[in-house]
Amino acid sequence: MNDTRALEETTISASNNGPHSIEKTSLWQDFLATIKIGIVNSNLITAFTGFWLALYFNGKSFLGALDLAFFSMIGTAMIIAGACSLNNYVDRDIDHLMERTKGRPTVTGRFNPVTVLLMGVGFTLTGLLMLMITSVTAALIGLVGVVTYVFFYTMWSKRLYTINTVVGSVSGAVPPLIGWAAVDSNLHIVAWVLFLIMFIWQPPHFLALAMRRCEEYRAAGIPMLPVVHGFEITKRQIMIWIACLMPLPFYLHGLGPIFLGLATLLNVGWLFLGGIKYKKMEDTKWASMMFVYSLNYLTIMFVAMVIATLI
Repeated sequence: MNDTRALEETTISASNNGPHSIEKTSLWQDFLATIKIGIVNSNLITAFTGFWLALYFNGKSFLGALDLAFFSMIGTAMIIAGACSLNNYVDRDIDHLMERTKGRPTVTGRFNPVTVLLMGVGFTLTGLLMLMITSVTAALIGLVGVVTYVFFYTMWSKRLYTINTVVGSVSGAVPPLIGWAAVDSNLHIVAWVLFLIMFIWQPPHFLALAMRRCEEYRAAGIPMLPVVHGFEITKRQIMIWIACLMPLPFYLHGLGPIFLGLATLLNVGWLFLGGIKYKKMEDTKWASMMFVYSLNYLTIMFVAMVIATLI
């Protein structure tokens, strides 16, 4: 699912202290690092928003759909945890080359690779079965997300092509669709707009991170855009992707003018901030600024969608 690599940075930071850091992690901490709990949590926000808006636009009550909420959110969390565990299993041969990932349990030896593989498969299958309880459509969308993330992103494009960021964005954009499909299998235009917002948001978010971690990706042999084509092209790509977000909130006019105003302000603010500092700020500092904005952007945007239905 959404490989929000930023969320791992604080989780893995203890690894910077060398081999002694292994003693500082508990079994529970290693488990959370393996399933990438930050990624699970961030994706649950978008999945819940999809679920909530499906109820809203279909005129259904949340209290009357508590069972669907339980199975859809737990199922989504489990397939994301499973996919992230499988990602750790596959990437264990290159994770030791990057400062950001060298403290993962699959690298330090705290978790046996077979254990992580079984975790990944077990969580994924259990999550898909739970989604199947809500709807076949939700389970199929979840399966597409897992296959895209594990096979098309982690095992294929990530190691070969700069387009890997876009490929990975497909899996990161499915949680809102899963949430919606748990309520309504006939995916409304709103559900697809949520998908597009998530899909388009991810390249500028990931590319900004790739600029910050460029030398680490180079050392690991991962062909991220700044590694292969440099910072200038990467910055230009970031700005283009952000511009593509501009019209999407207007397809959510059913959420009211206050939401439209806030969403437009978020989009214009991101584009304006990037543009005004484009030449004035050192490249990695510019990337850090854009990266931090992207994290706040996603949270505010999706929380605002829920709040808009309550006012």
